[in-house]
Amino acid sequence: MKILIALVLSVLAVGASACTCNSMKWATCDGTPCACSVLIGENNPQKLDCTKLIPKCFLMKAEMYRAKKGLSTRTGIGGKPVETAFVDNDGIYDPECENDGKFKAKQCNNTEECWCVNSAGVRRTDKGDKNLKCEKLVETMWVRIQLKHKEVKDKMDEAGLKTAIADAINARYGFKKDLVKEVQYDPKARLIVVDVKKEKGDRVNDLTQMAYYMEKDVKVLPLFMDQKKFEPKVGAQTLEMENILVYYVDEEAPTFTMKNLSGGIIAVIVVVVLAVVAGLLVLFFARRRQQQKYNKAQQREMEPM
Repeated sequence: MKILIALVLSVLAVGASACTCNSMKWATCDGTPCACSVLIGENNPQKLDCTKLIPKCFLMKAEMYRAKKGLSTRTGIGGKPVETAFVDNDGIYDPECENDGKFKAKQCNNTEECWCVNSAGVRRTDKGDKNLKCEKLVETMWVRIQLKHKEVKDKMDEAGLKTAIADAINARYGFKKDLVKEVQYDPKARLIVVDVKKEKGDRVNDLTQMAYYMEKDVKVLPLFMDQKKFEPKVGAQTLEMENILVYYVDEEAPTFTMKNLSGGIIAVIVVVVLAVVAGLLVLFFARRRQQQKYNKAQQREMEPM
């Protein structure tokens, strides 16, 4: 009889452990078949498809809700790939999501101030009032992920680095290897720059989900149940990553204007403009003095005649 009870309990334990959400550690799972959800507001559970990465919009809402409740969420070569690339300077907010988990093109965060976002939920326009028009959600088609690896004992096999990065992205996030287009490496700075791109018009591959999950892994705050980190293996060496930064390139360029630039950036622009103007003035007066000398010399040459 004791053996029978033990077998029943073990079966129940296996069944309970099987009902989990591997792609979302905060999910609550129950039932047969297993169904999972995560709270994105007070008494507001969001159903999840745990066979894939969870949409970033749902993740951000869950983080905001947990932060309000005092629950744990997060801690706080390279550069821009093109001039239209930009980073997320506004940080996390409580977004408005479509039913399928996509961001609504217009976000206001429960305030009178609104802005337009891309498919990563990152602001791509100046902020305005409730009358701001955001005609569509602009798709991010290229992410540049800049990060460093911690010191390693042996010299890095640079030739195998791209393959190792692509393999790790595929294994960890279920993302196609061929979308990793280029990997640059600066051995002195231990800096790795990964360009992940898709074709314009592609609505199957979501680069922003993969980038968000990777960002959390590198910050040692994984969203997965298994709590592993993003650690590519190059030869016999496992790379432990840090200092991640993500740039976004959309199918259409952002529309920021001068009025919302920070004081520091404006100061730099003013200094550059003044320097250019000063240089032009110096050049103008130098040419004028040269012309005057030429005219005087010409007059002196003509006097004996």
